[in-house]
Amino acid sequence: MIPFENDVLDRRRKRAACVFGDDPPIVLFGAGKPVQIPGGQDQTYPFIPYPEYYWLTGSRRWGGVLVYDPQDGWRHFIRPVSQTERLWEGGTETVEGEDVAGLQCWLDQRPGRPVAVIGAAVDNVESDLQLAAALQASLDGIRRRKDAAEVALIERAAAATAAGHASARDAIRPGISERRIRIELEAAMFRHGADGVAFDTIVGAGTHAAVLHFEPGARIVEPDDLVLIDAGASIAGYAADVTRTYPAGDRFTPRQQAVYDLVLAAQLEAISTCRKGVEWHEVHRAAAGVIARGLRDLGILRGKTDDLLESGAISLFLPHGVGHMVGLGVRDVGGLAAGREVSVYCGIRMRVDLPMEEGFLMTVEPGVYFVPALLDDAKRRERFSGMVDWDALEPWRPVGGVRIEDNVLITAGEPRILTSEIPK
Repeated sequence: MIPFENDVLDRRRKRAACVFGDDPPIVLFGAGKPVQIPGGQDQTYPFIPYPEYYWLTGSRRWGGVLVYDPQDGWRHFIRPVSQTERLWEGGTETVEGEDVAGLQCWLDQRPGRPVAVIGAAVDNVESDLQLAAALQASLDGIRRRKDAAEVALIERAAAATAAGHASARDAIRPGISERRIRIELEAAMFRHGADGVAFDTIVGAGTHAAVLHFEPGARIVEPDDLVLIDAGASIAGYAADVTRTYPAGDRFTPRQQAVYDLVLAAQLEAISTCRKGVEWHEVHRAAAGVIARGLRDLGILRGKTDDLLESGAISLFLPHGVGHMVGLGVRDVGGLAAGREVSVYCGIRMRVDLPMEEGFLMTVEPGVYFVPALLDDAKRRERFSGMVDWDALEPWRPVGGVRIEDNVLITAGEPRILTSEIPK
């Protein structure tokens, strides 16, 4: 079933044609093909179409190619449903379009013209890589701004995610395993409308919470553990991405509470900074500044806030960017503004370095972690010897890590939190 109305797709195609300029080449958008599971004979991994193709067609079926000829407009070539598919899969998605077998003939009727391929490679078609890169950048620019149809799907995913977190929160108790928490969370998301998970659910108890992408295992939650959960539902390819950190019992220990309060303050400060025109690295700096001051107040860091940020000392405890774009997939578009190269801010290489625009949907997910691989690294200990009180740090290691994450839509005014219904 196509999740978007035809008028939504028409508007997207008009926007794309507009940013492609006055004299664009023929543009082909390939959906892609399934990837075979090694040793699986005829089994394949679940197919995910290239996002540009899906965004412009609403089709998640493999093998299709959408074409744009500035002299002739848009045409969609699709792979017809086969008898084998009907036998083994039953009802399959049907999409309006021409048989993809006719694509080569269509191209042969346009000899000598430049062609750019975006998304999956198309058989027997040579793409002008320079033109394709320029068109890709233009398309990324409009895809970053979510339209109303996309926001509606993400809101549904957020609602299913809220149900999952509520179920997980109720399940957390001493004696339960990380894996069982994951099961309860994902089951609730599916019961509330999810058709997939946005990414592999993260559940880390105690010191496991210091592993940024920890895969839940058989570890049993202990009475004084905290439990970090990073999870999101997916609906029609659109994702939510939410992290919450919970106590195993009725309340956090004093040290856990101190770290939690600090991360929450950093997140609220970062969210308040999410305004149209603000650079994303300034949002990161806002969160990092709160964390640096807080760790200094706790006696872990020493020195001026600016020095802790500029030196990268804060990255010992905040070792990732404050967030990323989310929407069509858990990591949607992102990237750098035109002419920029990857830069380091507060000791972190930022994967998003853009001024915020209305319609951007960002995760805001600061954290504080006590990661042995960072804290016990000899070079880091020497480099930051004057900025970290290593003795004072020791009692905080069992906390593991705390992260709090919401999905924030940039508007013309106040930022809108799409995941505000999930308590924190």
